[in-house]
Amino acid sequence: MSVFVHAIETAVPPHVYPQSVIRDVLKAQPELDRLGQRIISTIFNASGIDQRHSAIGEFKRSPDDPAGLFYDPATRRMLKPGTGARNEFYIVEATKLFVQAARQVMAARPSIQPGDITHVVTVSCTGFFAPGPDYAVVRALGLRPDVQRFHVGFMGCYAAFPALKMAKAFCEADPDAVVLVVSAELCTLHMHASNDPDTLIASSVFADGAAAALVSARRPSPGTPVLRMDHFETTLTPAGVGEADMAWTIGDQGYDMVLSTYVPSIIETHISDALVPLLAHDPELAAAPHRQIEHWAIHPGGRSILDKVESTLQLSAEQLQPSRAVLRDAGNMSSATVLFILRRLLHSAHDDERVCAMAFGPGLTVESALLTKLSGLD
Repeated sequence: MSVFVHAIETAVPPHVYPQSVIRDVLKAQPELDRLGQRIISTIFNASGIDQRHSAIGEFKRSPDDPAGLFYDPATRRMLKPGTGARNEFYIVEATKLFVQAARQVMAARPSIQPGDITHVVTVSCTGFFAPGPDYAVVRALGLRPDVQRFHVGFMGCYAAFPALKMAKAFCEADPDAVVLVVSAELCTLHMHASNDPDTLIASSVFADGAAAALVSARRPSPGTPVLRMDHFETTLTPAGVGEADMAWTIGDQGYDMVLSTYVPSIIETHISDALVPLLAHDPELAAAPHRQIEHWAIHPGGRSILDKVESTLQLSAEQLQPSRAVLRDAGNMSSATVLFILRRLLHSAHDDERVCAMAFGPGLTVESALLTKLSGLD
């Protein structure tokens, strides 16, 4: 039985910052020594990011405005709220994005009504609360009170894949199931200044955003674009490789994000092997060059990661263009990012073209999926 992604929609918070603005805010912090000041300019200028969205609007304030929770415009100092205060901010602002993305994806497919939703799967690693975002989505959209709810928490950038795999499994177990998957991340709540290059890299790429998908085994109407979910795989790099290079821990002043300079090299070494289990499902693809798969949705952990994937797999610049465009326009929104890319491909790929999606996260974990673009079924 085939299971389809019937729609994907995205949402971003209202505040958008040119990359240069965030760079200059961080450079002004007294924690940075002279070397840190030089490093931060190099990192930001080579990021491949033009702008990022944030739920925090305080970096736009003029010097005459009062200090906020995160920033004092009079002194240009980034403030240091505790983890609890950051999480309270997350509860309010992330809920808005969860609900906005969910409403937009429902509006995109009027044939699926709120009463049709049987499962809700929410995804986030940038905050926690209970009753959680799954509950908030059910209440805000007026879904049935017996909807089954699940939350995928603190898995990082690859977490949309487990959520989609759960949705597929629910639909395979029950052909009448309709699953609403919603991811929302407020990474910028945890941005802070540091002389550590790994922390600065994380501060240069992470952003805020949300995305939602509708998954069902329902046969789509003719002319309606869908992505058939063909296969998923999970793999880890060898023990001891990458465990400390991509990490996400809870500190006293927010979450501490680490994105090591070694991550691109780790991906370069292991990405071909990581694709073997996925492509084994399709012997024709397994025997062909990787570029034979028409479309690639690679989670843009950073520009250098995309560079390594493109060169190692010998893909064309066009095949990485959707991933680079999302990175350029919105940055790395952790788990939501790959859904931004898949939305572009849902509307741009031609019928029967294949899509290979990949994301990398703490572990170092590699999640991958093989999908097929269709436009309804006869």
